[in-house]
Amino acid sequence: MARQLDEQISGRFPVGQRLRVLDVGMGQGTQALRLARLGHQVTGVEQDTRMIAAAREAVTREPEGIRERVRLVQGDGRDTGVHFLPGSFDVVLCHGVLMYVEEPDPLVAGLARVLAPGGLLSLLVRNGDALAMRPGLSGDWAGALAAFDTTAYTNRLGLDVRADRLTSLAATLDGIAAPLHAWYGVRVFTDTAADGAPVPEDLETLLAAEERAGRTDPYRGVAALLHLCGVRG
Repeated sequence: MARQLDEQISGRFPVGQRLRVLDVGMGQGTQALRLARLGHQVTGVEQDTRMIAAAREAVTREPEGIRERVRLVQGDGRDTGVHFLPGSFDVVLCHGVLMYVEEPDPLVAGLARVLAPGGLLSLLVRNGDALAMRPGLSGDWAGALAAFDTTAYTNRLGLDVRADRLTSLAATLDGIAAPLHAWYGVRVFTDTAADGAPVPEDLETLLAAEERAGRTDPYRGVAALLHLCGVRG
């Protein structure tokens, strides 16, 4: 997914421009630090105390020049209007967060509000049109049947969460003046891999296959996750 994001950034902004990036629900800061290493000014928002502590620890291990480009804020992603002025960021990331939010539209609207004109909004969501794939491929036929008519599911942590359908989220992006510009599938072939599975020897080939499938119909439509990129009008 990093390659997809970099592709969208490089296609929208001049080479070498230092971008103002907001990462909402940054977790341990993996993506935020990666972008800071590329020269961008990154603000990370995370509510979970353990996650933000891990992110802060990771930042301390970076060279001073990178540390200076990272700002961490502990808070709820739905409160971006409290922390930031409208149009404050060129790129806004919200990856793996919407599935935990019962009503995603206000959160997405808040993200668009802090995005500058022409800015990029990057969302990573659970694919509500393919919820039957995981149970079906695992031989859970009852679970597969039940998944066709819902966007609710239980994740691998045992939490009851929700998924988003491409058409609905695209309509939301239209409504907040950040229409869908591009979308990709993520985890087309690897969603059923066991947690903690060993890294395969042919990892590069696997990644190449996933990358190709994530850009290609009909494969991307049955991916476990969707990566949506909207552009602020």
